[in-house]
Parts: sequence; C-alpha cells; structure tokens
Amino acid sequence: MEQFVVSARKYRPQTFKDVVGQQAITNTLLNAIDSNHLASALLFTGPRGVGKTTCARILARKINQPGYDDPNEDFAFNVFELDAASNNSVDDIRNLIDQVRIPPQTGQYKVYIIDEVHMLSANAFNAFLKTLEEPPKHAIFILATTEKHKIIPTILSRCQIFDFKRITVKDAKDHLAEVAKSQGVEYEDDALHIIAQKADGAMRDALSIFDRVVSYCGNNLTRQAVTENLNVLDYETYINVTDLILENKIPELLLAYNEILSKGFDGHHFISGLASHFRDLLVSMNPATLSLLEVGEAAQKLYGQQSQRATQEFLLQGINSANDCDLKYKVSQNQRLLVELTLMQLASITLDGEKKKADFIIPPTFYRNGYSIVEVQQSETQKPQREEADVQKAETQKAEVVQPTQHSTSTTQHPALGTPSAVEGQKTLNGNGQPKVSAMSLASIRAKKEMVEAHRSAVKEVVHLPSEVFTETEMLEQWLKYAQRMEDKGFRIIASLLTINDPILNGTTIVHEMPNESSRIDFEKERPELLGYLRGKLHNHDITIEVKVNETLVAKKAFTAQDKYNRLAELNPNLELMRNLFGLDINE
Repeated sequence: MEQFVVSARKYRPQTFKDVVGQQAITNTLLNAIDSNHLASALLFTGPRGVGKTTCARILARKINQPGYDDPNEDFAFNVFELDAASNNSVDDIRNLIDQVRIPPQTGQYKVYIIDEVHMLSANAFNAFLKTLEEPPKHAIFILATTEKHKIIPTILSRCQIFDFKRITVKDAKDHLAEVAKSQGVEYEDDALHIIAQKADGAMRDALSIFDRVVSYCGNNLTRQAVTENLNVLDYETYINVTDLILENKIPELLLAYNEILSKGFDGHHFISGLASHFRDLLVSMNPATLSLLEVGEAAQKLYGQQSQRATQEFLLQGINSANDCDLKYKVSQNQRLLVELTLMQLASITLDGEKKKADFIIPPTFYRNGYSIVEVQQSETQKPQREEADVQKAETQKAEVVQPTQHSTSTTQHPALGTPSAVEGQKTLNGNGQPKVSAMSLASIRAKKEMVEAHRSAVKEVVHLPSEVFTETEMLEQWLKYAQRMEDKGFRIIASLLTINDPILNGTTIVHEMPNESSRIDFEKERPELLGYLRGKLHNHDITIEVKVNETLVAKKAFTAQDKYNRLAELNPNLELMRNLFGLDINE
C-alpha cells in the first residue's frame, strides 16, 4: 500500500510562481536576486500557513546557482534549518555561529533558516546580534515568525522585513480547484468556497481541510456534504432565517433557531454569523460594493434577490441589534433567551411597515423630579397651543408699540404737565378681553410672569395622579425587586437594610422597622428613590414610607458593692447568716 502524502506537502510550491497570494513578495525577491541586492538578513513575518518557510526554501535554492532552477535539487548541504521553539538557548546560537564561519562546499551561499525566531530567549537574541549585523559573505539568514512584536527592536533593525498577508478566499478557492482537478475530484464552487472561508487565510489549513472533506465525501464535493462535515452554518441557513424575519413569522423563527441548536451549533456563532449575513446583504445592494461579497456565484444571486426585499434601514438596525446581542452573550445568564429576544426584535422591525415605537417612555428620573405622566402628556399636548398663543401675543404687543390706540393717545400726557402717563391700577383690554401691556415696560414683565404662573396653576389643577389599589403581596414583590436591583448594582448595605424586615402595609403607608438609628439614617438617603420606584410600579402616588426604630434605650449605671451583695444574698440566703455570724462589713 502506497503511503499517503497530505496535500499540504504534496502540493508545496517549488518555485516562486507556485506561491499563492504573495506576488508582491515573490517579485521583490526575484528582482533582488537578479539585481544582486539581496540582504544578508531577512525576516519573514505573517500568519500561519501563508508560505513563509516555503519562500525561504525556494530562496535558498534559487540563490545558490544563478540560472539554475531545478525543483528536484534542494542544495540540502547549503541549507540549515533551526527550530527556535526547541533550540532557543545561548548554546544553540553559539553552535550556529560556529557553523557560519565554514564556507559552503557547493553553491555560493549557506542559508540559515530560523523558524519561530520569536521563541529565542533574550540572551540568545543578544548573542546573535553581532553575527546577524556582520555575517560572512557566504552566509544569509532568513528568520520566520508569526509574532513579530515579540522580537526585540535591535534584531528588527538588522533585518529586511517582508510582511506576508493572509491569502484571500478567492485565491485559496482557485488553488483548491487546481488541486481538485489534479486529483480527479469533482466539486461544487460553493463547496470549495466554504473550505476557503473555513481556512481563514491559511493555505496549509485549506489543504488539510480539503483532504479531510475528500475522505468524507469521496470524489464528489457538494456544498451540503462539506457543511455537514465541517459543522458550519452556510449561507442557506441565514437566508431562510432572514426570510422569516422579513415576513414577521416569530413562531417559525423560534423553531428554526431551536433546530439550529439541536444540530449542535453555538448560539454565539449563530448570532455573529447573522450580523455578517446582514452586512453581506447590505453590500449586495450597490454594484460598487459587490466586490466585497466573498461568496460563490450561486450564492451571489440569492444574496441579490434577498437584498431587494430588505431596506437599508432594516439591515442597519439588524446589524446593530445582532452586534449588541454578540457583546452581551458571554455575560448573559440566559443566553438562549437573549438570542431569541433579539430574533423577535428583528422580526418586529418591519411589522406593519415600520418599527413600533412607544409614544411616551418614562425617563429614569421621572418620579425623582416630582412630575407625573399626566403632566408631561398635557405639557406636550398644550405646547403647540402655547407657542401659537405666544406668537399672536408678540404680534399684538408689537402693533401696540408701533401704532398706539386712540384711547392710549388721549389719556397719555407728558409728565411735565402734571398728568400721569397712565392711571395707576388701570389696565387696557385687547380684543380677547385680556390685559394689554407694553412689551418694553416693567409692568409687562410682571404681567407676563403672572400669566405664566396662572397658566401653570391651571395646568396643575387638572392633573389627576394615579391611585390604583394594590395589595401587600404586590408591594412586597416590588420591594424585593428593588432590593435585588440594589444588590446587582453593588449597593449591598442598602439591599440588606431593605430585606432586614418585611415591610407592613397600613393603607397606603408602608411601615419599615430599622434596628437602630444609624440604619435609619442610611435608609433615609435611599427613601426618595425607593418611594418613586414603588409609586411608579404600583401606580399609586399616595404611597408613603414610615420608618420606625425598634431600639430601646436602657439606662446603664455602675453597680455598687451593696448592690452586688444584695444580688448575691438573693441567690444564697445563707450569705446573710455568715455575715452576721462573723460580723463582716460591706466595703464600698
């Protein structure tokens, strides 16, 4: 039986032309070799599986014999690979330095490839500095790492750095298609696309996943088989879920989510994928951003059809809601309920053509400021009327200043003539029967203030505060909820004072007992907030809270010797006989 060779090794690139997705770096290295501008120390950095070590080996073979590029000749005697993960001590670097001094037996250069160079110790880095800066003419160092930030700056400054990028989904899919053709494997375009997405920019991971899927599916790769084997949620699942959201089918939506969970998928993964799906629908709306959609051709058509049914406002709100659920998922006590609530909110965005909004929302500081629902609603209702009345009033006052009436002209004289400009206490009425004053006098300011106060008192007179009947059980329930909220916020002292005794309801007065005076003082600081909360939850503004202190003050005094003797004599009457018998006295 012939030994199986994994695709990652079997299809490892042997020339720079075979390297996938790193054309900028391979072209730079080829030009450096042709122009003899190759540095003596190179640093290849980037994610895993993007071709760092492969490019180092190709470069080592390429520079040893110009004009000779035989893939079968690897110049093994001239290439030295060191794994810094297991050889990271100073002694290992010293052995390497000793080998650097010996010139190559064949070829022109000795190439030292140090993989995972960030694993070297600090002392090993320092021992390597001098040789790295001034190596022999026949030595070239190629350092490879996935974590450049862990390398000390003195090493970085001595190297020519090449940043390898993640391989795009399109490049990975094209390379997988070539591998599949060479192996005689039939495939669907979406199947290879899912494998490329799962690899997350690493070509080695993509080939490993490809071998695994081929072992499962045989020589026919289908999208359904690949999703089952990789246990991923494909775009078809999200399209069906989005259709239910757009059609406002909440029961079917919850059943679909339950089916997803029953297949072993994580709710966190599902909600983050739903946000990405909304993003893909958003970029599908505009042909200019269609290139940002990294899916197959069949999927692009489905995305285009669904994007026509959704509005931009819906997708933006959907992304915001899904991201909010994603952030809260790990800290939620009931994660399934959190996702289900998010799905129901998404399905309600387009309900009746628009998202339902409450006409009035009680602010957090509603009861703290002493206002009621009726006052706010009436003030909002009367606001346009007041504004219109103010405008009419301003126009009337302006006309009176510019063109005085005949009555005011006949009664107004210059003060020098001895006649006052207006009779004190006399008020001229306008057409509406309201007092008419000048807008430029102190009297007008006072009159305006009086009208505002009268208006406020008139509004407050018609206010009817809620006073619904409630039971002691309902009061205790809201009381304990408030105590739990204080506990969750970290105010444990207040929470303990609230739960130290059960409050007693007496009509609309809640009586709560405190063990001592200091506890009462602490409770008084929180009473306004508690009172507003209970009034709002129980819909009764007649509620009051009475605090009682059950601490009894007992006068304490020091016992005298006579008091102590009297107490002992009560306990033992023979003590008095003994005192009389011996003639003892009680000393103070």
